[in-house]
Amino acid sequence: MDLGNARAIREAVAAGRVSAVEVCRAALDRIERTDGGIHAFHTVAGEEAMARAAELDGRRSDLSSLPLLGVPIALKDNICTRGVRTTAGSRILRDYVPPYDATVVERLNAAGAVIVGKTNCDEFAMGSSTENSAYGVTRNPWASDRVPGGSSGGSAAAVAARQVPLALGSDTGGSIRQPAAMCGVVGMKPTYGLVSRYGLIAFASSLDQIGPIATNVADAALALNVIAGHDRRDATSLPAPAPERAPGNESLRGVRIGVPRSLLGDGVDADVMTAFDAAVAVMRENGAEIADVALPHSTHAIPVYYLVATAEASSNLARYDGVRYGFRAQDAAETLGEMYDRTRDLGFGPEVKRRIMLGTYVLSAGYKDAYYLKAQQVRTLIRRDYDAAFARVDLIAMPTSPIAAFKLGERTADPVQMYLADVFTVGANLAGVPSISLPCGMTPGRLPVGLQLTGPRLGDAAVLRAAAAFERAAPFTDAPAL
Repeated sequence: MDLGNARAIREAVAAGRVSAVEVCRAALDRIERTDGGIHAFHTVAGEEAMARAAELDGRRSDLSSLPLLGVPIALKDNICTRGVRTTAGSRILRDYVPPYDATVVERLNAAGAVIVGKTNCDEFAMGSSTENSAYGVTRNPWASDRVPGGSSGGSAAAVAARQVPLALGSDTGGSIRQPAAMCGVVGMKPTYGLVSRYGLIAFASSLDQIGPIATNVADAALALNVIAGHDRRDATSLPAPAPERAPGNESLRGVRIGVPRSLLGDGVDADVMTAFDAAVAVMRENGAEIADVALPHSTHAIPVYYLVATAEASSNLARYDGVRYGFRAQDAAETLGEMYDRTRDLGFGPEVKRRIMLGTYVLSAGYKDAYYLKAQQVRTLIRRDYDAAFARVDLIAMPTSPIAAFKLGERTADPVQMYLADVFTVGANLAGVPSISLPCGMTPGRLPVGLQLTGPRLGDAAVLRAAAAFERAAPFTDAPAL
């Protein structure tokens, strides 16, 4: 069974050509056969998924209009699922079973989806390679010695390996788009506030956003239409509807696409740049108007991001103290403070500790004005740069990542080099605008390269239309050999 197309699966189930149970069984079998060499999944909820599929089959005639009827889907393990363990890739939450579903989970269930499991991720979504999980690394399905990107590497790898046709990830600085690029799939970060964060385990609350990962743009749009929309339980949720998109009539003709050439200099791998230039040529040949744009303050995006994000992480992760829930150090402690220290030392991994310390420092007395507040001021300038660019163009195109998938362990000893893998993605999070990554070619070493298209705030539908038009003009049909 082809597990690479959510719409085809939904149509087949709705028409009675295949049952939801058969589709679910095929997905679980595929996971069992292939995941030993990938480790995309941290938890496989096989019994729950089969029971859900059987329930859908029993009511199929009443549910045939549901947009995701019988479609298997995976969730990043920082999205809360009632009754199913949710760890955020951290030892400190190793036994946490949420008593509630995230809003996106409720909406997926209401749409007829079948959730088959939780995918591995960098601890608390802090990482660009999925090597920071307390439960082991995830490998890229294209090359087992390479990273899948991060932090949603498990979700991207699961879709790339055709274990599921759809997955959800979270994107704080590129954590959907960067692994999508490295795994040769489609990943979208919506406008901030378009998708509810209720039930997403927080990393940096002003940056985090849930979004879809799929093998094609239409499936990503389908999933986004299901999960988007206002939620009164999320104070940052926008009173905006899902970005409906008319399928089949997408065109790049007359679309103004800006390319910030001044940012695409040193540090971009030659093979990535070759694939990106070819993608720009395809867009021009299909009627797009290509123009140079300036994002002058984006050269500061990485330091701004790692000041804002770590400050918010320091505050959000203060709740993990071993008292209310989660892991607690078992060795005797003479004071409450000592118990806190031991619990957090044993419960958090090195990257999370690094970011907590950075964030605590930039918020401390005497340094907050110089670092955190200054970063927020530059963030405003970055947002204004995007606003000014979108006054001239409809979309901005860049490579998703300056490099293709790198080798496992290659950057773990150098955090700065690891952080620079997100140099082209963090800007969209800082500005709160929608951005998508889709495959645009391969390196000579047969590793995927991603094209990133970014639009103005609430321009999600325009981003999806342009991405679908590019996908039709330059279809990506390769898949990893598994």
